[in-house]
Parts: sequence; C-alpha cells; structure tokens
Amino acid sequence: MPRRKGISPVIATVIIVAVTIAVAIAVAFWMTGIVGLFTSVEKLEITYAYAEKGTNKWTVTIAVNNTGTTPTSIDRIMINGVDISTCGGAVPDAPTSAITLNPGKGTQIQFTITRGGTCGTTTFNPGVSIEVKLHSTGGKEYPKLLTLP
Repeated sequence: MPRRKGISPVIATVIIVAVTIAVAIAVAFWMTGIVGLFTSVEKLEITYAYAEKGTNKWTVTIAVNNTGTTPTSIDRIMINGVDISTCGGAVPDAPTSAITLNPGKGTQIQFTITRGGTCGTTTFNPGVSIEVKLHSTGGKEYPKLLTLP
C-alpha cells in the first residue's frame, strides 16, 4: 500500500496565519472606507438673515456658515418654494451660480426684491412674510423666515 504525503502541520499553520492576516488587512481597509463615508457631515447654519427697506425694493442679506465636515455648495435659493432664478424682474440680481463653502468657512449672500414684484403666487409688499430656503448639492434645505419691512 503506497504512503500518501501531505503538507506538514507547521506549513499548514503558516498558510492559515498568512491568509488570516491578509483578510484582516482587507477588512481594515474596507472599514476605513465605510467609516469615512459616514463621518462626512453636511451642515449649513444660517447665522442671520434680514431684509432692509430701500426705495421700491428690499435688500435681503443672508449669512451662512458651513459647520459640517465636508465641502458643500448652495445650488439653489428659493422664495416660498419657488426657485429665485424664475422670479425674473422681481429679483433682478438673483445669484446664478453655485456658492461653494468649505468646512469652517462662511459667506454672505445678498439680493434685492422689487416692491410689487411677483414670484410664484407671492406678491412682494411691506409686511409680507417670505421663506428663503437655501438648497445644497447634498439635497438638504435650510430655511429662514423673513418679513419684509
């Protein structure tokens, strides 16, 4: 009867340990990637917002800070749910390009609203409350309620 030979127990142990270490390294890199995805936080904070009365118009000023851990951009500004870019002459100097904010940085957004102008179903007159909403590229919305003086 021929004798069969296999690998020695020492070699088998070395192979098992090597495979275990390789799998542990792969899992560690995978988990690092997943943790990185979940620890990136988008958070914008509106510090202040106000409307200042002028001659037949209001100047709206909004200060916003990125208090999150990832860069983000404000891609749309809405008034009462209507994109400000569709308001035409009612908001003549509406921002047209995205506003990018890095973590820890802030900016001030200004635009004017014409008295008597309309945006959607809203007619801009003194005493009218408007909800200005900043929409980010991450899909989040940051509202602020203002009353036109």
